[in-house]
Amino acid sequence: MVHNREPEPEPRVYGYTRTASAVLTHFICFVFTVFIAVLSRPGTKAILLFSPHGSPIKRFPHKTKARVHWILQCLCVSCAVLGLAAISYNKHLNGKPHFTSWHGLLGLLTVCVVGFQSLAAVPLIYPSLAKGWSLAKLKRYHATSGLITCLLGSGSVLLGLSSAWFTASVREYTWYLSALCPALTALVIMNQVTSGYMAKKRLQS
Repeated sequence: MVHNREPEPEPRVYGYTRTASAVLTHFICFVFTVFIAVLSRPGTKAILLFSPHGSPIKRFPHKTKARVHWILQCLCVSCAVLGLAAISYNKHLNGKPHFTSWHGLLGLLTVCVVGFQSLAAVPLIYPSLAKGWSLAKLKRYHATSGLITCLLGSGSVLLGLSSAWFTASVREYTWYLSALCPALTALVIMNQVTSGYMAKKRLQS
């Protein structure tokens, strides 16, 4: 039997800590992206929109957050595909082989998974397309696969930071600070997703 009950209030320090972590993650994503763009000389993460502690659109309804999240994810896929195309074209011009490193292989896998994740989310935005499926289960699968996708992306970034180009472009302490950015971001997002579903289970138990 399912009993709905009010969640137990948590100590304020936990709420303050989660808010600070979410705000810091937004800042890290922005600074790290600008840093890499400047260094290379030619997302923030859309899941953070659902953070109850640091979302820039926290006061909007969940439906609006879902649509904005999906739009940002589509932009993320577009940027990833364009970046992949630019890298492939550059390697072609320089006569270099494609996808010979772990960074390249994991990056390609991540781009494919992100694209599939965005397409699979369409029934969640338009429930009429999810005939015969439980929306609750679809949301659970989407959250789980999204978390795996996030970890794949973070792993790809960390492997990229280990490349000969990057290690030769920065000093040692800068490398450690750079590696800390995707690691901290992944930890905050993992905590957000797992805490959200654990809270739902407690309410339904």
